[in-house]
Amino acid sequence: MSARLASWLAWPLAGLSVAIFAASLVLYVLARSAPVPGSLGASRTLFDLLVSVPFLAFPVIGALLASRRPRNPIGWICLADGFLWALLGLFDYYSVYGLDKPGSVPFPGAIAGLGLWLWVPTVGLLAIYLPLLFPDGRLLSRRWRPLAWFSGAVIGLLSVTEGLTPGPIADLGGVRNPFGLEGQPWVADATNAILMMFLLCILASTLNLIMRYRRSGGVVRQQIKWIAFAASFVGLGFVTAMVTGLMALYFAPEISGSVDTPPLWFDFLFSVVLLSFGGIPVAVGVAVLKYRLYDIDVIINRALVYGSLTATLALVYFGSVVLLQRTFLFLTGEVSQLTIVASTLTIAALFNPLRRRVQAFVDRCFYRKKYDAAKTLEAFSNKLRDETDLDQLGDELVNVVSGTVQPVHVSLWLKPAAHRRPVE
Repeated sequence: MSARLASWLAWPLAGLSVAIFAASLVLYVLARSAPVPGSLGASRTLFDLLVSVPFLAFPVIGALLASRRPRNPIGWICLADGFLWALLGLFDYYSVYGLDKPGSVPFPGAIAGLGLWLWVPTVGLLAIYLPLLFPDGRLLSRRWRPLAWFSGAVIGLLSVTEGLTPGPIADLGGVRNPFGLEGQPWVADATNAILMMFLLCILASTLNLIMRYRRSGGVVRQQIKWIAFAASFVGLGFVTAMVTGLMALYFAPEISGSVDTPPLWFDFLFSVVLLSFGGIPVAVGVAVLKYRLYDIDVIINRALVYGSLTATLALVYFGSVVLLQRTFLFLTGEVSQLTIVASTLTIAALFNPLRRRVQAFVDRCFYRKKYDAAKTLEAFSNKLRDETDLDQLGDELVNVVSGTVQPVHVSLWLKPAAHRRPVE
């Protein structure tokens, strides 16, 4: 396919995805304005809609990649995935609006039923086929072809069983699935079994990406680092939300809400996780187009340093506040605001020394070559101030260049003295 034809196909599909999102926004406004007490639209907040905005990066980045790299399926996968994400949101708000205002739009229950299975190919494209084909659009080897075909079969079967599973549709006021096979409990059991195979396909696809990273080098490794870095934020956010929710449920059940009505802060955490999905298509675009590819090492380094620094300072701050409050309470019998001031000043004083220590620790553990090179250069600088023998200094310089830059061959010529020999 030529780049011109790819552009004619890709950009209209991206525009259609944006138009679908705009239609979801209109349906949201109409559903929220429904004069029905306890309407379904009232349960959809504006924040619920805005968290879908980062998913618009999928069709935009997908169209950019598909138009510039039409033979690479990664762009088409992002484009299709963004279209499906937009369609899921449209189906949700369409069914909510139709059920809040009966007769306003046709078949709201059927549209809600379609949304029950549409999530399967949406997640399958993102979690299975994207890492399986990343970054060049080809499988790692022919041995992975059975996984690609098997994953497609699992996605198709799970879509069918999800669409035929009987029961009420979540968050739609007890409306039952119009396509569900009532009185057939085996459908739900089959769905659970196929779901396990679906998760195994995701795990195998992730393993494929890890193996590709270990077998490759240079540019391919940098490309995989980009998508791994973006995916790590999604995984870290999800784990943080789950652990925070479980800790609140165990230690502070009065603020944890219930299963049916989770607290607002819990919804906020999962909304942050959804927002982090927007980084995945951006990382894919940078990796495939190879734009500022090697900046990922700097980004990872800064993320490790400042992430660790923020967590450490937060623990120090809250620990010092609690300790000083207990001390004041024991000595004076009352709580003092001086503890907050003292803790803040302590954090300000610790910031730079702690940042340097964390930077050194990260370099030593994760960037060993860079750390050793820096130490070698520091030692050479110290020796440079005291060394007076040029021949000895030349030998030292050659050793330093060999150890830090690691070239194939090093030569040093000293001029203008003609009698000096080249140092090899």
